[in-house]
Amino acid sequence: MRSGMQFEFEGVSHAFTEPHAASAYWDENGLTVISATQVPHYLHRALAKVMEIPLSCVRVIKPYVGGGFGGKGDPFPHEMIVAHLSRVTGRPVKITFTREEVFLSNHGRHPTKLFLELGVDKEGYFKALDADIAIDGGAYGSFGVVTSYYNGVLLQAPYKLDNFGFKTYRVYTNKPQCGAMRGHGAVNSRFAIESIIDDLAHKLEMDPCEIRMKNFLTPNTLTVGHYRITSNGSRESLSKVREQSDWDARRGKFEYGHGLGVACGFFISGSALPIIWNELPQSTVHLKLDFDGRVLVTSGASDIGQGSDTMLAMIVAEVLNISMDKVFVLAADTLLTPVDMGSYSSRVTFMAGNAAKDAAEKLRDQIIKYVSAKKEIPESELNLGYEQVFSNDKSCDINWLEAVDILVSGRGAVNVSGKYISPKLGGDFKGSGAGLSPSYSFGACAAEVEVDTETGHVKILKVWGAHDCGKAINPMAVEGQLEGSWHMGIGQMMSEQMKYYNGLLVNNNFLDYKMPTSLDTPEIITNIIETIDPEGPFGAKETGEGALHPVLPAIANAIF
Repeated sequence: MRSGMQFEFEGVSHAFTEPHAASAYWDENGLTVISATQVPHYLHRALAKVMEIPLSCVRVIKPYVGGGFGGKGDPFPHEMIVAHLSRVTGRPVKITFTREEVFLSNHGRHPTKLFLELGVDKEGYFKALDADIAIDGGAYGSFGVVTSYYNGVLLQAPYKLDNFGFKTYRVYTNKPQCGAMRGHGAVNSRFAIESIIDDLAHKLEMDPCEIRMKNFLTPNTLTVGHYRITSNGSRESLSKVREQSDWDARRGKFEYGHGLGVACGFFISGSALPIIWNELPQSTVHLKLDFDGRVLVTSGASDIGQGSDTMLAMIVAEVLNISMDKVFVLAADTLLTPVDMGSYSSRVTFMAGNAAKDAAEKLRDQIIKYVSAKKEIPESELNLGYEQVFSNDKSCDINWLEAVDILVSGRGAVNVSGKYISPKLGGDFKGSGAGLSPSYSFGACAAEVEVDTETGHVKILKVWGAHDCGKAINPMAVEGQLEGSWHMGIGQMMSEQMKYYNGLLVNNNFLDYKMPTSLDTPEIITNIIETIDPEGPFGAKETGEGALHPVLPAIANAIF
């Protein structure tokens, strides 16, 4: 049996609180640009190329950024313009977009037309998937090639498929360009496949949860397109929302106009390949420890509101067994911090976190080595307690500052470097690099809705969500990321759209672009599923984007 459906999606925008803004000035050291960007490293490269100056004469500083969601993930024309104007005038130049200008620059989710077909056998096992997808890219490229691939390749999980193919097209049109937006490239195609799964379950007279359970990939497996799956919390996630929504007892028992739906999803934990090809580590973190006992963390990772600076401090403090008060994070200044590829593809916790852990372990080893030599105690006999170093027989028991004095005595401040390089992944076929990641997150959502069958008005009563993030390093931040994802997905599903009239964007403000307010947001039940990924820092995986995918089709399936 097979089911094929045609889908059409409006474009949506990130609608971050802070508009695009950048400042530039020139001095004896060259060009400095302070910009609300997610990618200081790539902006650094672009500025050097456009301004025709050496890389060593460019400095990019990322200040605190009021949200990005992918919309600040490109080098932008206004960043080049302020740099050029500053050089011409000899004065500092600053630009801040109006909200209308933010909407016109867009880089949001692509309007999409797609046809998707899924075949199953009589027992409900998925046998073949085929997709034909066209996306409206607007006037310029942005992340166009990657987005085109992601619409297709990110259909090959979380379900096992042995026969899989797709065609994607990105069409240039006379509109603002589209690019990367939370859940990049896979949100619309995920909606399609999860809708078709429910249609097939209905035709087979199978429970939608059961047909999904039958088809989940297992942990430690390889997909048809050579994605290496490590930890996999799909079953746990679906089981959790199934239980909490009382699915088995309530589904199909409501009056007409009242429904319960479910859907699943997955996403990458950082791209294994850089945007601009090079052999640098994906993330590097430096630590400096001096006489005052404070550990300075320098990282090029971009905190855009998701809390990655806090994550770095927590990992370093955990490895060294010290208070976070003794950790200071200096981030995203290309003069002072090592290279990190930026905040996109949910990469920072996995990649920068691993680099920070690597650096902290090297620093820990240095402390043990020097205390061992000073106290004439074998390294194997020494332990790091909470802000102390002690031996098994307690003949040595010194506090953190005493250990630091021993380490820096005669040599001064100690600097160590940690890095993360993704393992070699993928196959040898065309496009095999698209969507490769060292790890993948998994999740599920259930939604309950009421529909006024006369007017068509939909009210979402409740959403249950569960997401496999490997290990929640900062549970409060993880919960915030998950609820933010589900809120953003509800917005796209229910009310958000970029509306055009003869190529003119007509709802380019927060009044007419209808984001859900607190009054429009249903009760959300959040579940963090921990599978402890073998390669993530302390077992962590992504949590910033993947949770968004299942909430849209869960609502649609509840309406169905």
